[in-house]
Amino acid sequence: MTGAPLLDRLRDHLAEAALLAEPGLAVLAVSGGPDSLAMLDLLAALAPGLSITLVVAHADHGILEGSAATAEQVRRIAEQRYGLETVVEALGLGAGASETRARTARYRFLRHLQRERAARYLVTAHHADDQVETVLLRLLRGSAPAGLAGIQSRGPRGLVRPLLPFSRAELAAHAAALGVPITVDPSNRDPRHMRAWVRTVLWPVIEQRVGAEGRDALLAVAGHASREVAAWDRLLDALPELGLVVEEGRFEVAREVLTGYHNVLAGRILRAAARRAGVRLAPSAAGRLVRFAARATSGRRIMLGEALGAEVAFSRLVVSVDAAAPAPQRLAGNDGELIFGRYALRWSREPAPEQIARGGWTTWVDAEATQAALTVRPPSPGDRLAPLGGTGHAKVARLLMAARVPRGERRAYPVVGRDEDVLWIPGVCRGSHGIPGPGREAMRIDVVAR
Repeated sequence: MTGAPLLDRLRDHLAEAALLAEPGLAVLAVSGGPDSLAMLDLLAALAPGLSITLVVAHADHGILEGSAATAEQVRRIAEQRYGLETVVEALGLGAGASETRARTARYRFLRHLQRERAARYLVTAHHADDQVETVLLRLLRGSAPAGLAGIQSRGPRGLVRPLLPFSRAELAAHAAALGVPITVDPSNRDPRHMRAWVRTVLWPVIEQRVGAEGRDALLAVAGHASREVAAWDRLLDALPELGLVVEEGRFEVAREVLTGYHNVLAGRILRAAARRAGVRLAPSAAGRLVRFAARATSGRRIMLGEALGAEVAFSRLVVSVDAAAPAPQRLAGNDGELIFGRYALRWSREPAPEQIARGGWTTWVDAEATQAALTVRPPSPGDRLAPLGGTGHAKVARLLMAARVPRGERRAYPVVGRDEDVLWIPGVCRGSHGIPGPGREAMRIDVVAR
């Protein structure tokens, strides 16, 4: 198979690994380097047969002189040679920005574009040599076995890396044969960066000593570790009593069941659950979390990292990435939709029903209320709501707590109101203000957790 043309080998790999198996839109991250240009050419040829539509995304970091010219070059190749829409984002990081900062900004842009276009896939050009370097770096940093699995062909939220079986050299040869301008980032060869040092200094020494066997051995390590990761993931499905609930960036388990396991086993289960949720949970943090789950009372919370927290919520242990509070948005016009963090809101005009529920994820607001600025926003300190069918006012914070919304998620929870008045906390409580009469024209609002 290795002697077959690269296009045929990639087609076979995609079929065998069931990558890009579902039709939909794919965002291709194209830097202008040989790896991503080879990926662009290969997937442009395969996309029609896969029922995949492509949009090219290029992040202009603004770190290197001439980055804007590279961005224009990528746009020209994608649009003129392949007829593909190209989205370029100028990140403006400036000279001296770190690799970590550049990567964070790049993925923020790529994920935003993926959400904005409702793309099923985000595709990157990581390859076998990237895998070798990653495993070697993680060995040097003392990674746990799961870290030695290296780069996975699938990641959270539709992230796909289809080129992992292929080498840097064969991708570069494919790109060179295209006859298009190729950009080589000089920082990729700058040994001041750790990965570049591994690539240009350490790896040549290893390769000179042990030859191709060293590369094969490190790829074998990644394979062994990947199978262990897969085994722990399958174990989660064999423990229904654990009551595992997983969402992107969040998971929860039955606390009493978890703490009934040996501490080492409980820690490994928590790390497997975290991986399924797309959350990085270090071994030391998993150990802290097991001890916390055994001792803490309901309502207690600890931080496990800069943005990762855990909370005991009655009989459940909830681990989540603290959501950033989205900016307030207006619900303007007679109909429309918008995204508010993890929630999608849709609204339209229609007659109000005979009775409006106090709970639930759908409500109606009278025409008088909609004449004012109707907004969705995060909760504010001191927010109160007059519950429908109740007396007096209740603090929004207490209502969210009573609804068992984890503390780390409350600051990003949607609140619908006008001016300073809170009309509705979706899924929690409808307020008594802005209620339309039966059959009167009103604004219907539906909220869906994404």
